[in-house]
Amino acid sequence: MDFSILFESWELYLDGFITTVWMVAVALVIGLIIAIPVGIARNSKNPMIYFPAWAYIYFFRGTPLLIQLYLVYYGLSQLIEVQGTVWQDAWFCALFVFILNTAAYTSEIIRGAINSLPKGEIEAAKAYGMSTPLAFRRIILPSAMRRALPAYSNEVIFMVHGSAVAGIVTIVDLTGAARIVNSRYYAPFESYLFAGMCYMVLTFTIIWGFKKLEQHWLQHLRPIV
Repeated sequence: MDFSILFESWELYLDGFITTVWMVAVALVIGLIIAIPVGIARNSKNPMIYFPAWAYIYFFRGTPLLIQLYLVYYGLSQLIEVQGTVWQDAWFCALFVFILNTAAYTSEIIRGAINSLPKGEIEAAKAYGMSTPLAFRRIILPSAMRRALPAYSNEVIFMVHGSAVAGIVTIVDLTGAARIVNSRYYAPFESYLFAGMCYMVLTFTIIWGFKKLEQHWLQHLRPIV
């Protein structure tokens, strides 16, 4: 084993690390914005509102992320003209798929968090004369988002790990950087082991951050000793 190749390729790994972080961060932010109304729609009793949300979530949770990426990156050209548009860029296709995928999972997390709210909180909002939209904005959504933190942390980690498929469509993320180093030096153990360690550092950083958020925002739910 020759780990000296890592010192010669650290810039490539750094670029791949930055690419992974910004793609996952953008996908999570936009996905969360999409997930909130979709999660609320999923709880609707109106079939015209409920069914599209259910179908969207069912498709993206029921199919592998890699298949979704292939459908957009390779299959979209059979439906529309992609030449000269952003759809011919691998990073845009990957980001588009990441956003829709994480939004589907997050909307289910939000839906479950809303359904798990104590009835007393909702009844208290109604007792104060709040309308349904106002109760959602001031009581239901803030409380549900706090309660969804533990489950959402798992989705963030899943998105970090799932982003490795971006390297398959020519994007030089962490996995793509490891693949390039391996092709240059024929050292799969060293190249992929280092990429795995980078993913581990990123994952444990996320876990640490969410634990701090849970300690701050879920402190009122702790049992009083």
